[in-house]
Amino acid sequence: MAVQREPLPVGEQLMKELNSLRNHLLIAMPAMADSWFASTVTYLCEHNDDGAMGIVLNKPLDIGFADICLQLDIDRLEHIRPTIFTGGPVSQEQGFILHREPGDWSSTMAVTESVQLTSSKDILRAMAQGRGPHDYLLALGYAGWSPGQLDQELRDNTWLTLEATPDLLFGQDYRDLYDIALSKLGISAEFLSSDAGHA
Repeated sequence: MAVQREPLPVGEQLMKELNSLRNHLLIAMPAMADSWFASTVTYLCEHNDDGAMGIVLNKPLDIGFADICLQLDIDRLEHIRPTIFTGGPVSQEQGFILHREPGDWSSTMAVTESVQLTSSKDILRAMAQGRGPHDYLLALGYAGWSPGQLDQELRDNTWLTLEATPDLLFGQDYRDLYDIALSKLGISAEFLSSDAGHA
């Protein structure tokens, strides 16, 4: 049986929301150069006392949409060929679709009013027939942090942070996203040092 928590006072709840980096980008610092997250930009879908969860936006996989549709027995129009990304090192067999337009999908979380995250097969069927969302990113796996872990990494200057916009999420070539995100902070990758502070 689940334990019910008492609701937080309004002021305390507001402070938690203000301290959350939900709907922000995590930009990997040079200290991450030898890690799985080297040169990545990650979109945070959730960040609270229970931990954090995000989708890496700029790490493509060498797998085709046709392969996924074949494995899931989904009929696909030949011209539908989105790039597949690795969303993170956790649960890489599970698919996640980050998308702009809302829809009546069976398993969707609204990150913001304009950004949704769906993990159900019905959206894949619609995408394969050209009836899915127009702006989307398809990823396998996700990035996850245990309670307090991301906060400690931020204190250790592992990441730079930047508030996300739909244009950054869906309007940029993934190959340029790291440099574009840094430029929004007024930083060039050439001059970024591993001991710089975070935004």
